Amino acid sequence: MKKPWKYINAPFLSISIAASVINVAQAEEVVLVSGAVGKDIEILKEIVKPWEQKTGHTLTVFPMPASTTDQFAQYRLWLAAGNADIDVFQTDVIWAPQLANNFVDLTPYTKDIINQHFPSIIESQTSNGKLVALPFFTDAPALYYRKDLLEKYQKAAPTTWQELTATAKEIQTKERQAGNDNMWGFVWQGNSYEGLTCNALEWVKSFGGGQIVEADGSISINNEKAIEALKLAKSWVGNISPAGVLAYQEEDARGVWQTGNAVFMRNWPYAYALGNMETSTIKDQFAVMPLPSGTENGPSAATLGGWNLAVSSYSTKKDASISLIKFLASEEVQKYQALQSSRLPTIMSLYDDPDIKQQQPMIAQWKDVFLQAVPRPSAPTKIKYNEVSSKFFSAVHATLLGSGSAEENLEVLEYELEELKGSRW
Repeated sequence: MKKPWKYINAPFLSISIAASVINVAQAEEVVLVSGAVGKDIEILKEIVKPWEQKTGHTLTVFPMPASTTDQFAQYRLWLAAGNADIDVFQTDVIWAPQLANNFVDLTPYTKDIINQHFPSIIESQTSNGKLVALPFFTDAPALYYRKDLLEKYQKAAPTTWQELTATAKEIQTKERQAGNDNMWGFVWQGNSYEGLTCNALEWVKSFGGGQIVEADGSISINNEKAIEALKLAKSWVGNISPAGVLAYQEEDARGVWQTGNAVFMRNWPYAYALGNMETSTIKDQFAVMPLPSGTENGPSAATLGGWNLAVSSYSTKKDASISLIKFLASEEVQKYQALQSSRLPTIMSLYDDPDIKQQQPMIAQWKDVFLQAVPRPSAPTKIKYNEVSSKFFSAVHATLLGSGSAEENLEVLEYELEELKGSRW
């Protein structure tokens, strides 16, 4: 790994850390819980070394399962119990309204830095006027494609899901005929968890089928466009995607992709840097583009993702914890993460940073993806979002398995969501 802060002007780093220290009387151990994909934990431990050296504090990272559904369930248990052992929670973009009462209001501590970040991301982390978490990095998925294979078979990058289906099938067939029996056309995240909500929302939205629950709280999922999207996705399973894709999460899809056994992959930005490691089978052989549309000249849809940092209301080390998250949300750290892990910054100015443009040109490409990002319906459904998402990904998973048709499962889903909604969300 490159030495941290290679690209960072040291005086600026010192200023950033100094600004993050809030009257800390003595050195303390801050405990942070974080989900992990790829080399997340290793990189985080490197990132905090300057903060540890400057403040005297130390960071202990407690890794969580990669599944965000499992993470959320565990977080709720800890917070409901008023657990004081954990100081900082790394939180998904959709969790702020559901967990707000358990976290410190960061508004008084961040007035000097909050305007640096995309306003939409700050808004997503604000609940009833309370800033629940600071942005760590943002996220939006893209379509990864093997440019060498598309050139080999003289195929254009697909702009619709139908084109992807046809191109993936043709290249998969020809590669297998040439002796690569392990080649698949398209890998994605089909397990029954939050990741499937993201994938399926992208299919449905890009077909013109809405966002499950709309901004006004109306339930929109049971419609012909959504049914059409799910039917196409079901046709992939066992055809251009392995049957096992219905158990895949992000790292499962990346494992197939990075060993050179997939033409296309839907995944988040972290997979880009890993795919271009020196040891990667596909180094320099792939590119990214916005996800396809469901109709010709129609919109692309990429689920808005991203991770944030919140301080537990039950922590006994609040000052040190706030110091830590201000450091981790700083311009210096976000730049380092962009360069090392291809993570998308939440600080607007970094998209024009010359070092990032030169060493991670894909960040500029992802700006177009990010501009087409679609939020999950956490704002209209508030504290019930987790149940809404669970019912949605369960209905989608059943459809992909062949346990009931898309028509049947979406009709049942609509009824269940109406019951959950009651008179209002």
